[in-house]
Amino acid sequence: MDITDYKRFPIGQFQEPDNISDIELDKHIKVIKNFPEKLKNLIEDFSDDQLDTPYREGGWTVRQVIHHLADSHANSFIRFKLALTEENPTIKPYDEAKWAELQDSINMPVKPAMRMIKGIHQRWYVILKSLTNKQFERTFHHPEKEKDNNLRYYVALYSWHCHHHFAHIETLKNEQGW
Repeated sequence: MDITDYKRFPIGQFQEPDNISDIELDKHIKVIKNFPEKLKNLIEDFSDDQLDTPYREGGWTVRQVIHHLADSHANSFIRFKLALTEENPTIKPYDEAKWAELQDSINMPVKPAMRMIKGIHQRWYVILKSLTNKQFERTFHHPEKEKDNNLRYYVALYSWHCHHHFAHIETLKNEQGW
């Protein structure tokens, strides 16, 4: 892996698991539960200049990553609820890169996004802990991927997503000596 790939995927790209055991699922759910506090501890002392530093050349700033996490996890939470209340619903994709270029992602303080992340993850965790194995098998259809995946898969994906973006910020912080 060259440095550009490492900067883009410091923990590697998501590898679709063949099977997700109940033990692995529980680990992923704990990531969802603990992520907001872990992220807060990582960035709480960042200055505006640090928040406006890209994690890699051509990449988003830390501020944009935080706002992206709020946007992405809000969308995921809604998708979970749709899958639990509808039969294999087709979800609405969005252009995350264009969302990251909107003024709320570029200029706003990160506190509102952090509050969103905290609230979404609290609610998401409560729902996840209440689901039966049968409910984790419920699916939604992603039209861009032309694929149906179950909620067990998406918990693993969003656990990875938490680690992925956390690693972007943590790597930058370590490189800069912050």
